[in-house]
Amino acid sequence: MAQVIQIIGALIILGAFAGSQLGNMPTDSRRYLTLNVAGAAILTVLAVIEGQIGFVLLEGVWTLVSVWSLFVLLGEEAEAAEEAGPPPPEA
Repeated sequence: MAQVIQIIGALIILGAFAGSQLGNMPTDSRRYLTLNVAGAAILTVLAVIEGQIGFVLLEGVWTLVSVWSLFVLLGEEAEAAEEAGPPPPEA
């Protein structure tokens, strides 16, 4: 079962990577960053369970960097929305 979960985690990250390389998913988009967080977090947990320190380091850092980037992006989006003000009322 752990192998199936590892494959899912890897496919999530690889899907985001393929999307970015094909020009369908900007690397600074919510979708790309969320997929990286999800896939790397899955692989980090499995690496911890299996005691694979090298992969804990790799996937743990990947998760943290992706979470930080997503946090920054969401903050920038919130700031831009605040600067834009409320939407105009509908007629």
